[in-house]
Amino acid sequence: MSNLNKIISLPFLGILLLLLTQAKCDSSHQNIPYVPVNFDINLNLPAYNSLNFPSEHLLIAGGSNGLIIYRYTMDEFVVLDRHSTFDIPLDCQVTVGPDGVTLSDGSECSESQWLILDGSVMQGPALLPLHRYRYSWNPPILHVYN
Repeated sequence: MSNLNKIISLPFLGILLLLLTQAKCDSSHQNIPYVPVNFDINLNLPAYNSLNFPSEHLLIAGGSNGLIIYRYTMDEFVVLDRHSTFDIPLDCQVTVGPDGVTLSDGSECSESQWLILDGSVMQGPALLPLHRYRYSWNPPILHVYN
């Protein structure tokens, strides 16, 4: 190997090593466990009647730790996983507050709060938004999927 190749490859290897070390040390980025989600809800069925009105929500099984389906407008929904993003291994579940807009993981976890409209963090030590699922709306069928 020529001296020029050694001079060029040393800084490259140093930068690569620095990036790998940084990626390994950044433990603040955690993901909730992946669970396949793919189901339909018929809003004409009595069990899902509350979702026929904007600003209403429904808690159902599914995802990593349960799902919150929120009807934002007549044509828009928000589907969030109830798995708190504060400390993923704690497996805390968020609940809907009395105002119907605030989600919290409670005092047993971190007392972080998220906004039901998009899952963004409102307060607390949690840094990551709640996991959001995709949906398609073909009335009266709401299709939820990853």
